[in-house]
Parts: sequence; structure tokens; C-alpha cells
Amino acid sequence: MKTKTYAGIPAEFAQLEKSKITIIPVPYDGTSTWGKGADKGPQAFLEASDNMELYDIETDTEVYKQGIYLAPELEDLSSPEAMVNEVHRVTKEFIKRNKFVTLFGGEHSISIGSIRAFNECYENLSVLHIDAHADLRKTYDGTPFNHACAVHEASQQTNLVQVGIRSMDTLEKTYMDLDKTFFAQDLTENEYWIDNVLDLLTDNVFISFDLDALDPSIMPSTGTPEPGGLLWYETLEFLSEVFKEKNVVGFDMVELCPNPAEKSSDFLAAKLFYKMLSYKFKGEEAEDAYDNSYEMDSKETQNSPLKFQDDDE
Repeated sequence: MKTKTYAGIPAEFAQLEKSKITIIPVPYDGTSTWGKGADKGPQAFLEASDNMELYDIETDTEVYKQGIYLAPELEDLSSPEAMVNEVHRVTKEFIKRNKFVTLFGGEHSISIGSIRAFNECYENLSVLHIDAHADLRKTYDGTPFNHACAVHEASQQTNLVQVGIRSMDTLEKTYMDLDKTFFAQDLTENEYWIDNVLDLLTDNVFISFDLDALDPSIMPSTGTPEPGGLLWYETLEFLSEVFKEKNVVGFDMVELCPNPAEKSSDFLAAKLFYKMLSYKFKGEEAEDAYDNSYEMDSKETQNSPLKFQDDDE
């Protein structure tokens, strides 16, 4: 990455040892099948972040003062399986270092590794999958590590709740839990859909946000844009409630496919990412220690008990 610190923040807020937050860039686009360029997404996101105001009006916060460490971009991306393994390894490493871990892709297949790491570390995990596509195929183009398979493993091993879906193959219904799927076409007719989603989530939530969940009118620069998506303020209202009511343990954001002639998508991704961090740390002083040893009877927003395997230590 060309950027030295995330969003150009002062070095004092970007040191690994002092930062509560880690951002892992994953410039991978090995299995996408239509619009190519998601591997350029992390750099476009970081460049847009450099031009973003760091005071968030809504939350009245400057979340960067919590400390945000920009990790080196992942290097072992030689194959889909190697990429997933590397994402899994690095994500888990930062979780164990007591960081609030986030990732920016890259195509959606990176989420296989990130979800796997969080599921190994947090009890009773829900995965909130916000996307235009179901991504539930068991394999695609000869590999289970394809972007079309991004949440298949999550559907089998976590509490998967899907929001914004409006494109899928009929075979994916085999793996889909319709009671936990919120199709985009139904959201406008259900004024209680946010509450309904919250009711289905467990306390600990990992968010996988595919930017094509958003309507192409505000997010055209994705590899597979689909009409009829979420808009800006309803997305913020939804995310704000999730962070308020649940213990979000981390998130990834994927599928920015930058277009040099259209910079607004890059900036939206940067702004949305910063908003999510702002929601997570709203009400927390920068001086407060971050602790991911969540106590189930605590009312504070912390992370849950870790379930690391001894051989991972």
C-alpha cells in the first residue's frame, strides 16, 4: 500500500502497540467472473480515506483517536485456497493481539478466511451478510474458495443472517434459511425489518458487507452491480442499530471495483467504513483500554470469550 497511515492520521494514532483497531487490506481478485478490478479496491479505499474528514457529525466522535493500525497488505494470494488460508491466519493473529479486526478487500471470497477466524475465536457467532448476492454455492468454477461461495461455510457453521439479497441461483435455496433471509424487494414493505434482523442475531456479530448490497445509483463501482439495493441513510440506520444492540466483534468490506472516472464510490466506501468504526467506539474514551475478553454478564460492549485451540498458541 502506498499510504503510510490509514486516512493520513498522525503516526501517534497508527502504532500497532497502541491501536485498538486493525485494518487488513486484501488486494485479491482471483475468482471474479464479470467486472475485474476488486484487487485495486484497497488502494482506492485508502486514497479516498486520505481525503475524508475525521470528525463524524452523527456520533460527535473522532474514532481515529482510538488508534487505527494499517496492516501490510497480504502477500500469499497465489491461489484461492492460499488466499483464504492467509486471511484466516493473519486475521486470527490480530484478534489474539487484542485488536478490533477489520478487513478491506478484494473480492468477497476473502470473507471465507475472515469468518473462519472469527468463528474459531468467538462463541455463538452470528454472521450478518449484507449483499446483493446469496453467495451460498458449495463450489463454483471448481473451487469452494470462490466469491460465489463466500458464506457457504458460514451457513453451515454459524448463525447466518442475510440482508439485501436480490440475485441468486436456484441451487442456493438448498443452503438458504428463508427465515433468516431478507430479500431486498421485501424491505420496502416491512417497516420493522431492522428489528426483525436484530431479533435473529446472537449477541456476538461479525458483519460481512459487500458493497453491491447498495443501489448502483450510489455505488456503481462494483464488479456485479444489481438494481434495487440499499440507500445511504437506511443503511446507516440499520448499521447504527446493529452496533448499538449487539456486540460487533469485527467486520469486512468487499467488492469495491474502482473506476478512475467515478471516484464517488471510493469515497462512499471510505466514509461507510469510518462510520462503522465510529458506531463501534461511540461512547468510549480513547484512554479506555480495549479488552476482547467479553464477560457474558457484562453490559458493556466488549468481545466474547475466546475459544482458541491450544495448538494455535
